[in-house]
Amino acid sequence: MPIENRNGARIGVFVPYTNTNLEPDLMMMRPDGVSLHFARLGGYDEDEVPDEAQMAALGASDMGEPLRLIQGVKPDVVMYGCTSATLAHGPAFDRELAKTIEGQSGAKTVTAAGALVHALKRLGARQIGFASPYVPSLNDEAVAFLAAEGFASIQRAEVNERLGNEGQGALSPDQVLELGQRANHADADTIVLSCTDMRSVEIIEKLEEELDKPVVTSNQAMLFQALELLGGQKPSSGFGCLFERIRA
Repeated sequence: MPIENRNGARIGVFVPYTNTNLEPDLMMMRPDGVSLHFARLGGYDEDEVPDEAQMAALGASDMGEPLRLIQGVKPDVVMYGCTSATLAHGPAFDRELAKTIEGQSGAKTVTAAGALVHALKRLGARQIGFASPYVPSLNDEAVAFLAAEGFASIQRAEVNERLGNEGQGALSPDQVLELGQRANHADADTIVLSCTDMRSVEIIEKLEEELDKPVVTSNQAMLFQALELLGGQKPSSGFGCLFERIRA
């Protein structure tokens, strides 16, 4: 068995405590030598549907203890791994949270919502198809967040039921693929699949080949921005054309 290279950068990742897909997604995509170190976040009720109130509560929850713990590994970059927690508050809140985490951790900081914006700008996107497992009212806030950053959602795809935390993470890659297909529009230049607990990474390549346009997901976008901050190392192929735009 080959010995794993762990001599590169360290990425600390804050994960909502019911999320089961962010960690495996990042492990699947990470380049050799980059190590990942996770801390879990509370601040919401696992038995409630993660609507805008629940996610706003997560975004506003105290970060003191998670920040103290993640500093133990001396990360080079920290990821805030929940998209909807800051989508529910708006772009100004998202930027301020990133500054707070960076100031207290001493590490460069990436938020999931901010990473979507960063990725869309790097792709030159303007009109997007948007899909997520969120409830419609939270999707309204997500679309408004992206509109405030200059991206018009001209097509939107939603699931047909109010999914709980477990239900969002349990969507199969085939179900996510179908959601992405429904988000497509002839005038959309990019498809966005929002949610760090949705199994989007596994279907990026297939959806891009089918639609002939870029696909951006929360977890892919976070790693993309983090790797740019770390100097531009690329992951292995198969995770979308976004990584072709990576800059040192």
